[in-house]
Amino acid sequence: MPILQTINKGHVPVKVYTDDIEHSAYQQLVNMSQMPFIHSHIAAMPDVHCGIGATVGSVIPTKGAIIPAAVGVDIGCGMNAIRLSIKADQLPDNLRGLRSAIERDVPVGFNMHKYDAVPDSTVRALSNGLSNIWEKHPKLKSKQKQPYQTWIRQLATLGGGNHFIELCLDENDDVWVMLHSGSRGVGNAIGQYFIEMARRDMEKVQMNLPDRDLAYFNEGTSHFNDYIEAVGWAQDYAMINRREMMRLVLKVLKARLPNFKVTKEAINCHHNYVSEEHHFGETVFVTRKGAIRAREGELGIIPGSMGAKSFIVRGKGNESSFCSCSHGAGRVMSRSKAKRLFNEQDLATQTADVECKKDKSVIDEIPAAYKDIDKVMANQTDLVDVVHTLKQVVCIKG
Repeated sequence: MPILQTINKGHVPVKVYTDDIEHSAYQQLVNMSQMPFIHSHIAAMPDVHCGIGATVGSVIPTKGAIIPAAVGVDIGCGMNAIRLSIKADQLPDNLRGLRSAIERDVPVGFNMHKYDAVPDSTVRALSNGLSNIWEKHPKLKSKQKQPYQTWIRQLATLGGGNHFIELCLDENDDVWVMLHSGSRGVGNAIGQYFIEMARRDMEKVQMNLPDRDLAYFNEGTSHFNDYIEAVGWAQDYAMINRREMMRLVLKVLKARLPNFKVTKEAINCHHNYVSEEHHFGETVFVTRKGAIRAREGELGIIPGSMGAKSFIVRGKGNESSFCSCSHGAGRVMSRSKAKRLFNEQDLATQTADVECKKDKSVIDEIPAAYKDIDKVMANQTDLVDVVHTLKQVVCIKG
């Protein structure tokens, strides 16, 4: 489906791929469009909803500046999916044991490994980059307790919130492993640190912003360069975190399932990140806050909620969206509202066919708290083609 509405209340238009947008998210899009360094326009995906400063589900091209809060604190958050060579009927009838085994070997929530769970060479490579960032910004270390041990032991861990590990079945009954996670505590620390720094920089020059969370760094300044270095490191960390977590999940499965191979159809993509790209005649910084890149022929992952379908998609390279698409269903209510409205029985009913937690700790992730994934997909047929439709049978939440 093409662009459904255009907002013309700022320096550039906002092209929106949905007619279902809450007032607070609408205002955030207006605020962003007033920033003087936006290139061409802003694209809002079908799952767009209110975020901090910038909407989740938006694609923001900037020239000469970057807004740290638009990238957010879960820097490099994204998806990893792999198709296995086994079928649904080769899974055990009772999937509780598989879920328990994965939860035992892959720390979730605030938990972390008690030892270094990834190869030493990977740790050394990441350590060199982070040490350089810490040397320039020693106060960054104070954002975490035992920062050096923490970032290492959180590699190959899930985290909490909407992060998950799933076993899914596609339309051919092929088994997939899919997971969603980011840069963990160290990415959060980097995000918070530079968001606060951008605010202070704006206060010094008495910049009048439509929202204090749209504070930015100008290209060429030391803080801009340091942020680019730090956010790039966090994005690498997030990619490695997903890769290493997938390795641990596959190790669990190989010990408990019939012999299988991993197919070549594997995807590891960010959906909270910034990258330098060329669009509409200019090289710009593209911030995708809750959106994935969907260049022509490029594979991506659009997950639904705990009880809904997910999709493997192929990008169409639509320039109006800056070659992007949605990153999921998108929330329709806050976590606190979901906890007020729903109970454990509601969760059990809405996830009846999924082996997952069904207690109060994950009520805020209940499917009803999210938009209808089918409608979200219908609104972006101009952006992607569906390659596989997945339905989860196991879902592990933090």
